[in-house]
Amino acid sequence: MPDPTPEPAPNRDPDPVAVSPTDAEQVEAAVAEALSAVAAAGDLDELTAAARAHGGDRSPLSLANREIGALPGPAKAEAGRRMGQARRDVAEAVAERRAVLEAERDAAVLVTEAQDLTQPTSRRPRGARHPLGLLVEEVEDFFTGLGWTVLEGPEVEAEWFNFDALNFGPDHPARQMQDTFFVDPPEDGLVLRTHTSPVQARALLDHGAPLYVAVPGRVFRTDELDATHTPVFTQVEGLAVDEHLTMANLRGVLDAMAVAVLGEGTTTRLRPAFFPFTEPSAEMDVRCPVCAGTGEVAPGAARGAGAGAPSAAEEDASTRTEDPAGEGVPCRTCGSTGWIEWGGCGMVNPHVLRAAGVDPERYSGFAFGMGIERTLMFRNGVEDMRDMVEGDVRFSRQFGTEV
Repeated sequence: MPDPTPEPAPNRDPDPVAVSPTDAEQVEAAVAEALSAVAAAGDLDELTAAARAHGGDRSPLSLANREIGALPGPAKAEAGRRMGQARRDVAEAVAERRAVLEAERDAAVLVTEAQDLTQPTSRRPRGARHPLGLLVEEVEDFFTGLGWTVLEGPEVEAEWFNFDALNFGPDHPARQMQDTFFVDPPEDGLVLRTHTSPVQARALLDHGAPLYVAVPGRVFRTDELDATHTPVFTQVEGLAVDEHLTMANLRGVLDAMAVAVLGEGTTTRLRPAFFPFTEPSAEMDVRCPVCAGTGEVAPGAARGAGAGAPSAAEEDASTRTEDPAGEGVPCRTCGSTGWIEWGGCGMVNPHVLRAAGVDPERYSGFAFGMGIERTLMFRNGVEDMRDMVEGDVRFSRQFGTEV
């Protein structure tokens, strides 16, 4: 039966045999040369080249190993042991050197490619929280702290909730299409709510009295977009219905809210006004933060202050008011009145309570509505309401991050 492992054929290639498998000195010299080349390899590429030169198919040791098959029996065995040991020595030296070089490479990578995770990222910011949303959350936190409930209502509202339930007469000007967005077809009686007050009736119908709720949300008016008006803006509605509530309770809540939102030292006042859904009614004003209620500002002073205010150098010279004589000039923020209108308020009209099924003989209530955009304008010195709706992330970033 033939041997299943054929003997290697003798080298018949034109490559000269530099090492004889029967010459121990030549084999030892080839091994020494190989070990020297392996030890001298400074990186993995040099080691690969040395391993190929001294252990590859055309290396002296490989060519000598192929000559073993042509030797007689006794010489073949001795040459086989000699060449096997020589090739193992070279292979082991290559493996050991490879392990050392790979460890050095990995250590170098840890140093050269290390990342300082405490350094600011170089990536461009992806966005920023809008200050209106942050301010709404601040207002919600205030009322939650009072123990009030924060509610929401639909933006597409029934005309009955938006007008009739709030004591707007059939011929009231607000019902005209030049003041209100009606949803087609108009005869369906659906509108984009013009205020958050419809939630008053919804909340009373759903929960009854006593009731303390705050309702932030978007409202819609047919106003042109300019520096002080926008057709879509944000309000926060407040409603309290209970026994023995008076205007004094209303004034206390509004003053506390002004201090919480606008800061310590904020001064407010109430002026008589008229609203169909409150009686008596009032407008709430805040002392102008730019002129401190004097109606005048220093020459060249910027009209705003705070995180959203441009500096005097950044403000357009065409819109800045200066007095060549160096005396005080009229404050444009408040129109020289010393006060800024913040919102409307008053005691809930008995007709509104009655329409929601609440006995006005037993319960009284107060309500108010404040504009969030206007609050941001005179709290942070934002002079143009269009900046709030243009979607420029640079406007939002200047207010920083609030958690």
